[in-house]
Amino acid sequence: MKSILLMKNKIFMKHYSTIERQFHFRWKEWCTVYLFFLFACGLPLALKAETSEVASVFQNKTKSELKGVILSADNEPVIGANVRIEGTNEGVITDLDGQYSISVPSEGCKILISFMGFKSQTLTFNGKNQNKFRSITLFEDENMLDEVAIVAFGTQKKESVIASISTIKPAELKVPSSNLTTALAGHMAGIIAYQRSGEPGQDNADFFVRGVTTFGTGKKDPLILIDGIELTANDLGRLNTDDIASFSIMKDANATALYGARGANGVILVTTKEGQEGTAKFSVRFENSFSAATRNIELADPVTYMKLYNEAVKTRNPLGVDFYSEDKINNTGKPGSNPYVYPATDWQKEIMKDFTSNQRLNVNLSGGGKVARFYIAAQYNQDNGLLKVAKENNFNSNINLKKFSLRTNVNMNITPSTEVIFRMHGTFDSYTGPIQGGTDVFRSIMRTNPVLFPAVYPKDEANKNTRHLLFGNYDGANYINPYADLVKGYKNYSESLALAQVELKQNLDFIVKGLSARVMFNTTRYSFFDVSRFYQPYYYRIGSYDKKSDVYQLLALNNEDGTEYLNYNEGQKRVTSTTYVEAALQYNQTYAEKHSVSGLLVYTLREELNGNAGSLLLSLPKRNIGLSGRFTYAYDSRYFVEANFGYNGSERFAAQERFGFFPSAGVGYIISNEAFWGINKDIVNKLKFKATYGMVGNDQIGEPTDRFFYLSNVNLNNGDKGYSWGTNFDYNVTGVSTSRYADPFITWETSYKQNYGFELGLFNKIELQGDFFIERRKKILQNRASIPTTMGLQSAPQANIGETKGSGFELSLDYNEVINKDFWITARGNFTYAKAKYVVFEEPNYFDSPWRRITGSQLGQGRGLIAERLFVDDEDVRNSPRQDFGAYTAGDIKYKDINNDGIINAKDVVPIGYPTSPEIIYGLGFSIGYKSFDFSSFFQGSARSSFWIDTTGDDHISPFGGERALLKVIADDHWSETDRNIRAFWPRLSVGGMSNNNQRSTWFMRDGSFLRWKSAELGYTLPKDISRKARVEVARLYLSATNLLCFSKFKLWDPEMAGNGLGYPLQRVINIGINLTF
Repeated sequence: MKSILLMKNKIFMKHYSTIERQFHFRWKEWCTVYLFFLFACGLPLALKAETSEVASVFQNKTKSELKGVILSADNEPVIGANVRIEGTNEGVITDLDGQYSISVPSEGCKILISFMGFKSQTLTFNGKNQNKFRSITLFEDENMLDEVAIVAFGTQKKESVIASISTIKPAELKVPSSNLTTALAGHMAGIIAYQRSGEPGQDNADFFVRGVTTFGTGKKDPLILIDGIELTANDLGRLNTDDIASFSIMKDANATALYGARGANGVILVTTKEGQEGTAKFSVRFENSFSAATRNIELADPVTYMKLYNEAVKTRNPLGVDFYSEDKINNTGKPGSNPYVYPATDWQKEIMKDFTSNQRLNVNLSGGGKVARFYIAAQYNQDNGLLKVAKENNFNSNINLKKFSLRTNVNMNITPSTEVIFRMHGTFDSYTGPIQGGTDVFRSIMRTNPVLFPAVYPKDEANKNTRHLLFGNYDGANYINPYADLVKGYKNYSESLALAQVELKQNLDFIVKGLSARVMFNTTRYSFFDVSRFYQPYYYRIGSYDKKSDVYQLLALNNEDGTEYLNYNEGQKRVTSTTYVEAALQYNQTYAEKHSVSGLLVYTLREELNGNAGSLLLSLPKRNIGLSGRFTYAYDSRYFVEANFGYNGSERFAAQERFGFFPSAGVGYIISNEAFWGINKDIVNKLKFKATYGMVGNDQIGEPTDRFFYLSNVNLNNGDKGYSWGTNFDYNVTGVSTSRYADPFITWETSYKQNYGFELGLFNKIELQGDFFIERRKKILQNRASIPTTMGLQSAPQANIGETKGSGFELSLDYNEVINKDFWITARGNFTYAKAKYVVFEEPNYFDSPWRRITGSQLGQGRGLIAERLFVDDEDVRNSPRQDFGAYTAGDIKYKDINNDGIINAKDVVPIGYPTSPEIIYGLGFSIGYKSFDFSSFFQGSARSSFWIDTTGDDHISPFGGERALLKVIADDHWSETDRNIRAFWPRLSVGGMSNNNQRSTWFMRDGSFLRWKSAELGYTLPKDISRKARVEVARLYLSATNLLCFSKFKLWDPEMAGNGLGYPLQRVINIGINLTF
C-alpha cells in the first residue's frame, strides 16, 4: 500500500521543530537565499562522491557481490531497509529506490533483511543463488507499524502516548486543489471543518478542533505549527502534500499543555520531509484540472420576472398600476424583436463561464550520505476563475492566482553526536482579479434587473467613432451593471512569506546517557500590497425608438464622469517580521528493561513586529515567552503516567496577571500487554485505556487592536468632545475621550479539559479508537451588559466573566489488509460530535421571558421567532395575535405567541435551530489496489447545523426591491390569491421590503446537513520493466475528482456554503495527473 509505506518511511525520518517567520526581502537577503539554494542543490554531487568512495572500500575487501531491490507487498521500494551479513557488523541500507549492493563471502553466508514496521527475513546465500536476492519482498508487521508518534516538541513511542492525537497519512489529504484546508473535513476525528466559498485565494475552509467553545471576539481556531513554527491558515493551505512528513491534530490538555497560553483551541502540528541517506531521487508531479460550480443559482426567465413584478404591485395594492406593459412583456425575448430595446439579459451567461482550467506542478529532489542529507522542493500552482473577459479590453479581469513556493531542508552531521538542520522556505503569490472580488461579482447578479438594460449596446451611427464600450444602464446611471463592474478594471496583489531557520541537536550521552539538547532559531518575513487599475464606464440608455424602422438612439448618461484610461489606486500594505527562539533539554532512558523514563524542558521566545501598524500602540513589539515541560514513565509497556506543564508570559496583561501556569496529567493502561492476555492476541491484539485532565490557556482574546488591557485608551484631542466659544464661536477647544477603560485584572481565557479514551486492535488488521471529552472554558472576555449611566462611562468595560461547557465524543476506524502480493485494501472512517453551551453570560434579567436568556443555550445557536405558517386570509389575520413588525396581511408569515400575551414582539424571540457551525462531521473512505491499478474514494458528511436564507442583508434573495432579480424557486412556489399555499416557500410577493416577513425566524431557517461524495481517484502505475526503459523509476498516471455529488434536502445552492449561497460557488473538479520518479 503506497500511502502506508510513505507513512512508515516518514515515521523513521527525524522530526525537528523549526521556526518560521515572514519578511519583506531586501537585496542582501535575496542573495543569501540564492546562495543557500545553490549550496543545497550542489549537495548531490558531494554526496555521490562520498558514496562512491565508501563502495570502493568494500569492493577491495570482498570477492562476491549481491545486488537487488527490497519491495513492500504493494510493490513499492522500501527505503532505508537494513541488509546485513548475519553474525558480522557488515551491512548496507537500501537507497531511495529500495536498491542495495553488498559484498559477501564467496563460499556463502546468511543475509538478514530488516526494516521497522516489517517482518524481518533471513535468507541463505550459497555462492550461486544470486537470482534469489534480486527482488525481495517484505511484509508488514502490524505490531510495529507506526511505532513512533509526533507529539509536542518531539516524538514518543506510539504505545506510550496517552494524549488524544489524531494523525493522517499525508497521501490521504491529496486532492486536486491548491488549498490543503479544503481536504480536512471528515478525514480526521476531532476536526470540525466546512468551506463557504470556492473563490481562488478566498477558499480556505474554516476548521476547529472539537468545535468552538468560546464566544469571545478573540481566536477560536487552532494553533497551527509547521515544523514547530506558528503560522496561519493561509500558510497551511499552501502546503503541498508531497512535502509533508506527518500531519497531526493535538486535541486534549495532555497534548497541548506544553503550548500553554496558545493551546486552548487545539493544535495542528505538521512536519515537512527531510532527506534520507541514499542516491539522489528526483520526483515531478503535474496536474491539469477542470473546475465548475457544484451548483448554480436558478433565476426566473425575464418574462416571468415582469409578470410577477406586476403581481407584486397589485397583490399589495389592487389599485396599483402594472409596472411592465403588455407591449414590454410580449416583445421581450420574442424572435424578431430588438433585443436592445426589449432586453432579456441573462447576467449569469454574461459574466460566468461554464468551466475553467487550473494547473499544478510539483518537483522535489532528495538524497544524501552519512554526513549530509537534503530535501529540495518547488511548487507552482495556477488557479483561474469562472469569470468572462471583455475582448475589447487589453487586460484580463478574470481571477488568476499564481502561487510559487520553494523549500529546502538540509541535515548535516558535523560530528557523530552533533546535527545541524537548515530550513528555508518561501511562498510568493501573485493575484489578478476583479476590483470588487469574485464573490461580489457573483452577488451582483442577484442585484440586477434582467429586463432593464443589456450589458453592452452595439455602437450606433452617433457613436461609431467612440473608443469605449457603451455599457447599459438606466435613469442617471444609478443601477448596477455587473458586466461593467467586472470588466472596468482589475486588482493586483502580491503576497510573500519567507523564513529561514537553523536548528542544532546535540547528543549528551558523554554527560548522562539518554540526555540530549536542541537549540533552534527562526526568522520570518511577510509582506502584502495591492493596487487597482480601472476606468470609469460610460453608461447609455435608449433615448428614442422608432418601432417601424426598428431604429433607436442612445442617450449618454455620464459623459462627464466616464474615462477611457486606467486610473490607479493603492490598496492596503502589510509587513510583519517575526523572530522565534527555542531551546530544549531532553532525557530518555530505560532501566532494568522495564522502567522507561523521559523528561523534556523547553524554553520559547517569540517577538512580532508590524511594519505598518498605523498607530503607536500597534507599532510596539508583540512578545511572548514560555517554559514548558513533560515527564513520562512507563512500566513494562503496560502502565503509563505522563505530566506536562506550560508556564507562559504575555505582554497583554498587567504584571500580576502576566504569567500563567497550565498543567496537565494523564494515565494509560495497555491490558493487552499483560501476560494473561496471550491467548487473546490473535483476536484482540491491542486494548488500551487512557485518561487525561489539564488546563490550557488562550491569550489571544479581544480584538487584535486590544494590546494592553491594563491601560486605558485615551484620546486627548477629540474634537467631538470639546467646546467652542467666542462671539462667533470661532475658538475651539478639543476634549478628552476614553474608548477603553483600564482593567488590571483581565487575564487569560482558561480551558479545563478532560479526555477518556480507548484503542482497540483486532486481528492485526482493524484499529478502533474512541474518545469522550469534556471541556469547561472559563474567564471568557465579554463586555459588561449592565452599567449604570450614573457612572458616566463612554464605552462598556470588559471583564473575564464568560463561561461555557463543551462535550462530545469521536470515533475512528482503520482497516488494512494485504490479501496477496497483487491485491491490498485499506478503509478508514471517523465520526466527531462536539457541542457547547453558555454557562455564564452577562445579560439582562429576563424575569418575564426566561426563554430569551442566552445562558443555557447552545453556543453559536441562532435566535428568532417561531414561524407557524402563512396567513390564510384576512380573517385569519384578524383572529391571530398582533404582530409588531410592520404591516402584514394574508399570505404573510404568522409567528407563534410564545408568552401568550396576545402580542408578538421581541419578547417572543427564542433559541432556534442548531448552531451555524456543524456539531457532527464524519467521513468514510477506502483504497484498493490490484497489481498496477489503484482506486480510492471518500465520502464526507455534516449534520446538526442550521443557517438562514438572507432576506435583508447584502446577500439577500428578496426580489424586485432595488431592481433585484427573481429566484426561480420564488417564482414557482409563492403564496398568491390563486394559490393560497400556507406552506409555500415564499410569502405574498411585494416590490418593497416587508419587515414582518424579514424577521429572523424558523421560516427561512434551513438544515445544513449533507452527505458529499468528496473525492475519487483511479491510478495506474507502469510496470517497472517498462518505466525503467525510459530511465524512470516510478511512473503513475491518475484521474481524480472532488465534490462529485452532494445529497441534501436543501437544493437552492451547495448546502456547505450555508448563508453565503449567492457568493462564489464551491467547485467540482476533474483532474488528470502524472507522477514521475527518477
